[in-house]
Amino acid sequence: MTSRTTNKARSPGPLDALAVPDALLRIALVETLTGLSRQTIYRKVQAGDFCRPIKLSSRCTRWRAGDVHAWLVSRKEAAHA
Repeated sequence: MTSRTTNKARSPGPLDALAVPDALLRIALVETLTGLSRQTIYRKVQAGDFCRPIKLSSRCTRWRAGDVHAWLVSRKEAAHA
């Protein structure tokens, strides 16, 4: 059996997006990272319990990766308190 090495770059995964704090994330990725539904995310934004998104246009809303990461860390700390 021969061993093959490929030089294909791997596709970035959801957690890779958190490595760039100023990256702008789509709602689908925020759902994946947090495990929350779209409705729950928007409900938490309205209640002040989740980071506010950036409105780029009337139909384009994004979240800063750093804000989402900070929220995830705060949830972890709250769970261990």
